[in-house]
Amino acid sequence: MTAPDPDGLLAEQLLRLTRRVHRIQKRHLDRGGLGITPAQSRLLRTLAHYGSPPRMSDLAERLEVVPRAVTTLVDGLEAAGMVRRAQDPANRRVIRIELTDEGLGALRELRGARRLAAEEILAPLTDEQRTQLGGLLDTLIDGPAPERDTGAP
Repeated sequence: MTAPDPDGLLAEQLLRLTRRVHRIQKRHLDRGGLGITPAQSRLLRTLAHYGSPPRMSDLAERLEVVPRAVTTLVDGLEAAGMVRRAQDPANRRVIRIELTDEGLGALRELRGARRLAAEEILAPLTDEQRTQLGGLLDTLIDGPAPERDTGAP
């Protein structure tokens, strides 16, 4: 008989939780009729983090996908009126991707769906448990906080 693998169990629980978050978020998005894929929503969220419109290669690097995948996503979002391609004023050969007003509206809907999904998933937790979970997740995302040197030998 093999011993239980606690790290394997935790990994499975994290994957199951992630899938549940996506399912619930998708259900809320489908109700709103936004009609975009999870990959397109990720691209919109990524675009929103740039101070100025990025190049396609910047998006591919940030999303950790091949440039062709970004082209396909941008094509779909452009057809839906959520992004537009614009020439870089400093170099006409460079194309930048801009959010449109429709894209900004879609981002608001995405954020709302994500918030509703989080509320649904976190509903069984007390405020104290939510705070504790937030701290644990921060540690997992950012790694442990650096130890402070107290100057003592």
